Amino acid sequence: MGLDPGVHFYNSLINNLIVSVETKYIFVTGGVVSSLGKGIISSSLARLLLARGYRVTIQKFDPYINVDPGTLNPYEHGECYVTVDGHEADLDLGHYERFTNTPTTRANNVTTGRIYQSVINKERRGDYLGKTVQIIPHITDEIKRNVKLLGNTGKFDFVITEIGGTVGDIESTPYLEAVRQLRWELGKNALCIHLTYVPYLRAAKELKTKPTQHSVKLLQQVGIQPDVLVLRTEKDIPAGMRRKVAQFCNVDPEAVIQSIDVPTIYQVPLTMHDQHLDEIVLRKMGVEPKGEPNLEAWNQFLHKLSTATEQVTIGLVGKYVELQDAYKSINESLFQAATHLDHKLNLVYIHSEKLNEANADEKLSGMDGVIIAPGFGQRGIDGKFVALKWCREHDVPTFGICLGMQCMVIEFARNVLGLPEANSTEMDPNTPDNVIDLMEEQKSISNMGGTMRLGAFDCRLLPQSRVAKAYGSTEVSERHRHRFEFNDEYRARFEEAGMKCVGENPDTHLVEVVEIPEKRWFIGTQYHPEYQSTVLNPNPLFLDFVKAAIAYRDEKK
Repeated sequence: MGLDPGVHFYNSLINNLIVSVETKYIFVTGGVVSSLGKGIISSSLARLLLARGYRVTIQKFDPYINVDPGTLNPYEHGECYVTVDGHEADLDLGHYERFTNTPTTRANNVTTGRIYQSVINKERRGDYLGKTVQIIPHITDEIKRNVKLLGNTGKFDFVITEIGGTVGDIESTPYLEAVRQLRWELGKNALCIHLTYVPYLRAAKELKTKPTQHSVKLLQQVGIQPDVLVLRTEKDIPAGMRRKVAQFCNVDPEAVIQSIDVPTIYQVPLTMHDQHLDEIVLRKMGVEPKGEPNLEAWNQFLHKLSTATEQVTIGLVGKYVELQDAYKSINESLFQAATHLDHKLNLVYIHSEKLNEANADEKLSGMDGVIIAPGFGQRGIDGKFVALKWCREHDVPTFGICLGMQCMVIEFARNVLGLPEANSTEMDPNTPDNVIDLMEEQKSISNMGGTMRLGAFDCRLLPQSRVAKAYGSTEVSERHRHRFEFNDEYRARFEEAGMKCVGENPDTHLVEVVEIPEKRWFIGTQYHPEYQSTVLNPNPLFLDFVKAAIAYRDEKK
């Protein structure tokens, strides 16, 4: 098997570097606790710099030893995001794309596993000329090379690098050492933003800044002085307290900014701009800000969000619904689509393991539309079949994504085609009717990581299909993450019975989209359209699905 397109892209970045000493590097670190929102702060700053006309990209450095999150359970790491070039990446890359409206690649997400793998491969080739390979300089040099990889293409004015984990974690130490070295080497072309947590003690009725002070001291101990502090808080931090933090942390008073809770993450760029974060960063990097950022389209989205009064209710059927981040891109795509259609989203999570024929009517009858979520494995699959049968028979707008689409096919085969044992060979290798089967090129693969059909592939749609009308085109490109596919031997039987194969890959003729035209909206996609939905450009298929759900809700009134 040859290298996948993502590897070719990554190698081309390395082999065709255009040195650009003007690129500026912004490092975002975190302290006190994890999950503070470094990705949201990075994305918000990127949105502000883009709105000022600069070319910006964001990258995430994760300290875990997995080569990528592709083999991680959602309970461990939340959603696995897929880039256009077929890299399985951290979910923060989804935030980056949704905020910046710009696709990411494998160069935008690097793990400790990737770093060590690269260094060990070089050592095995003899690239180090017999030297002892050490954390410093070899690991840190590899980190620095990856930090500057995107900047050296000459395509970006700013590269924002989010360092995963929390200052003080042993896993993050090599990254912080690399940042220390880069700040020394790059001078004013490097800047550090440190995000910390300021807790509120309800019993004492006080905000406490001591954890922030300790976090900054840890950062200073490894040789990094933060230029900007962003204080994550649930309560307003008085100006006097921010001056105190500045004094104890050796940071300019105007560069101590609070990030207080807001109703939606998409308001964060505005709260950061209100406190002049973009101007502070530019001035500290030797650039005088001119005028105001153009946030007109962003503000229009927020205006729609704040003025919407009507509500659309969407049920999401999956086995990870108790996890906030397991279906992050789907949640955000639905939210964006509803907002653009001047509606509030009421997203109802329906656990597929707890759904059965006895309670289907109770759990599904109040839905205006239903999403059957992607995933892997047998657990929770029967509940998805129940939901699909109920939605098909009650003609509720229904959207199946990846495994959700495959479940659509299996349910239809069992209950319409009269094939009661129809299944996917993923669930039952001995099924007599393998309507979903392992892709031919996957049959010789033994390694699990990074070996699925991954990344963006072309899809050709039938001109009169509902999907083609939604896109306004018969030629689309969407991202994939799967090993199993629709078995083409059954295509004629499905089409005769009313489930049409309306989208296929033009090269392999792999079925990408199925729909039942006689229903209000009953569509399944083998690909993941949620990966290409952003605040400024919601995915057309999600827009059309939510529009159908709104129409169905109005019919029921």
